[in-house]
Amino acid sequence: MTQRRSPPVLAKPLKRAIALPVWADVGLRLGGAFALVMFVVLIHWIDREGLKDTHDGTVSFLDVFYFTMISITTTGFGDIAPVSDKSRLIEAVIVTPIRFAVIFIFVGTAYNFIIKRSWETWRMKRIQERLADHIVVLGYGVSGQEAVQELIARGTDASCIVVIDPSPARLKLAEQVGCNVLEGDATRDETQAAVRIGLARSILISAGRDDTTILIVLTARHMAPGVPITAIVRADDNELLARQAGADNVINPVRFTGLLLAGSAEGQHIAEYMSDLASVGGQVQLVERPVAPGEIGKPLDAIATGRGLRVYRGRRAIGFCDPEAQALEAGDVIVEICDSPCPEGSA
Repeated sequence: MTQRRSPPVLAKPLKRAIALPVWADVGLRLGGAFALVMFVVLIHWIDREGLKDTHDGTVSFLDVFYFTMISITTTGFGDIAPVSDKSRLIEAVIVTPIRFAVIFIFVGTAYNFIIKRSWETWRMKRIQERLADHIVVLGYGVSGQEAVQELIARGTDASCIVVIDPSPARLKLAEQVGCNVLEGDATRDETQAAVRIGLARSILISAGRDDTTILIVLTARHMAPGVPITAIVRADDNELLARQAGADNVINPVRFTGLLLAGSAEGQHIAEYMSDLASVGGQVQLVERPVAPGEIGKPLDAIATGRGLRVYRGRRAIGFCDPEAQALEAGDVIVEICDSPCPEGSA
């Protein structure tokens, strides 16, 4: 068994979507603080008769604004002060709570944009350093997006999915569903090393161009010799190249679409059933799992979790009608159809 090689030092940080955009957060905080300050200014202006200015004896609007600012910031020079009982009561009951609220807003803003974001950057870096048993999606076009949505629908935690794509717009879509994202060129060793691809559970490649996909497969196989790789190619003559580059599974969506079209010509329900099998949202689901200890020695058609279709024994594919399917062996991989959601034990 090939041992996985640890990647070099991480060069790029992961990102994950935040609940509120930075500009919106800043605007809400500053707007709230400004509204509270102006409210206190209005109160002081209405009650300006209760204030005393030791400088010239009169309290103008500029004096009121000045007194409000030094009062809220707790500076207090003493040149303007409340002298009436009413003004002192207003300062104690209304202005003091607002003063604390404004201070908390600014302290909270400093925490959010300095301490919290520094903490989040550090936390994401720690997550990146500890990535293991995750799914790496290289390319977040239409196929990549559909794959991620189906993975999440099948129960995969979005935080266990890492998406690499050179497009910030596509990465933003991946962030919105909760994935970790990394902007970069997936054909480069350092980009794949940054997501610890050698420790991944699976690698899904859909770059949009066959030549780019094959180059990514070559890099991924070099960086992750023991990780299963699935790649999408669109030209028939590139399927063999993708397998030679190191892809374990090669999917040709053009050919698959042609098969569905041809099946539909023979029966109107074949294409619908094929789509049902492929999606976790259908009435039935096509799944692949290792043979259970209690199933060893039994025929494929005797499994209790679903209807067995095929057994993979090493690199051999054994159909349910083949004699070898009458006795399951340790290490076999079963492909079966089961009801959705699949019974416990199916994967």
